[in-house]
Amino acid sequence: MTTTDLRSAILPTYGRYDLTLVRGEGSRVWDDAGKCYLDCIAGIAVIALGHCNPVVKAAAEAQLAKLWHVSNLYWTEPMLQLAQKLSDRFGGAGAQVFYCNSGAEGTEAALKYARKATGKPGFVAIESSFHGRTFGALSVTGQPAKRAAFEPGVPGASFVELNDTDALAQAVGPDTGAIILEPIQGEGGVNPVEQQFIEAARELATARGALLLFDEVQTGVGRTGTFFAWEHHGVKPDALWLAKGLANGLPIGCLLVANEAARGFEPGDHASTFGGNPVAAAAACAVVDAIDDALLAHVRAMGDRFTAGLRAIPGISNVRGRGLMLACDVEQPAGDVVLAAMAKGLLLGTAGSGSLRLTPPLTISADEVDEAIRLLGEAVA
Repeated sequence: MTTTDLRSAILPTYGRYDLTLVRGEGSRVWDDAGKCYLDCIAGIAVIALGHCNPVVKAAAEAQLAKLWHVSNLYWTEPMLQLAQKLSDRFGGAGAQVFYCNSGAEGTEAALKYARKATGKPGFVAIESSFHGRTFGALSVTGQPAKRAAFEPGVPGASFVELNDTDALAQAVGPDTGAIILEPIQGEGGVNPVEQQFIEAARELATARGALLLFDEVQTGVGRTGTFFAWEHHGVKPDALWLAKGLANGLPIGCLLVANEAARGFEPGDHASTFGGNPVAAAAACAVVDAIDDALLAHVRAMGDRFTAGLRAIPGISNVRGRGLMLACDVEQPAGDVVLAAMAKGLLLGTAGSGSLRLTPPLTISADEVDEAIRLLGEAVA
């Protein structure tokens, strides 16, 4: 049987392209017919250091040779080492980590933590946001079309428009346990938060006894040119969660709680069987170590190069984002442009019906950026 014959065994939860990928290296992947593609979606912002990165691979293989899994009844060295590295990045001694396997699980942990820590049931989230597909995560996702088939969701969620500070002030009340933001909305369109809005969210959360929660699943781990996207604004949340790029493709997520935040979880409050898996944690340690000042400067430079190139392409407008989390509007259906680019050997994503999303590996070279701009120009011509 061919891989095409086997597709019927998969539940149809994704609108997959007619493309089977079999190999990757750096910023490139190959399909089962041997065709090469420049990958500017990178597993939707997951392959931070490039496909089959040798340093991450070596860390995972070394751990595979020692210990795969022992459950969270015990400590392991990789989980402890990673927690310290993330705490150091977050700033301030005492930041604490809960490990899970995905961004949606990180959202669920954050929602439970906020309710436990504040004793308040309400969540104020943002229209067009995306926080995952599980019930709690979906309930605070500001996209009604994604919620409709599965309602009623978890009660207590309300939504305001991004960057509407007046609406935010009206929505945050005595029952609000958390304000939930993406520093840059990902699936919602790559929409950046404005400085005034994020500062207002911090002030309101503090004044009303709520937690300020940041979903940094897409924006974190160097994607925007700083390790966390909140660093651009100088507004620190009480907690945030990471996933996607943290282990360069191995499944891991985490909730990271600031040392100054209200205390929440106690033993028995939350759990994840595979959370902090030694192999994934070892890979994540290698990733965090690699996100140094030089790489972050490279991300900012390549983001500027991409932005300038995109703005020079006829038919492309409203280039937005930060670092290597970018989007732009196109005059034709975005899905058609993605298919045209794919035919030319370039992989892209969409951010709505009229927008393209670009989240290449953070290690993409200047020559590869120029190649991507050339191929995209041909695809929209």
